[in-house]
Amino acid sequence: MPIANHEMHVPSYRIGPDTERLTQRAFEVEDAEAFFTLNSNPAVMRYTGEPLVRSLHAAREAIASYPDFDTVGYGRWACVLKQTRSVIGFCGLKYLADLDTVDVGYRFLPQYWGLGLATEACAASLQFGFKTLQLEQITALVLPENHASIRVLEKVGMRPDGEFMYDGARTLRFVVNSSILG
Repeated sequence: MPIANHEMHVPSYRIGPDTERLTQRAFEVEDAEAFFTLNSNPAVMRYTGEPLVRSLHAAREAIASYPDFDTVGYGRWACVLKQTRSVIGFCGLKYLADLDTVDVGYRFLPQYWGLGLATEACAASLQFGFKTLQLEQITALVLPENHASIRVLEKVGMRPDGEFMYDGARTLRFVVNSSILG
């Protein structure tokens, strides 16, 4: 999948898939507190390979400077729990230029773990990628010790496709093709 260049008009899917319990949409600067709470939690960030977000200001900056919706048209969406209208995590698709692949990823606050929300959001993101974006394949990168995340990937139909070193860590690669649509 080629990345968009400046001469092309890229549709921007700031609104992601809607599920039974979640609305998925681009983060807004007003979400900075929720973004900070999520990305400064050591339990949440344990298997991400990313540093903790250190301040509310840094959270605002990260949201304001997130380029994906403008450059490729999609990205990681805030997951808003319909019942409370609270941002409880994120899920979505990200083009990884260094691997020339589209990656599905998710992250949720610990109090929402084990409720099937990551599976619900991930399945919806995959369907969005195949039906709306017309992708042929979507990958997921996960650390081998992240058993809960691996289980989510398996539940949504992704299959192991080897391991490699990525960002200095042994990483498992999972894949799913558009053929799962039937």
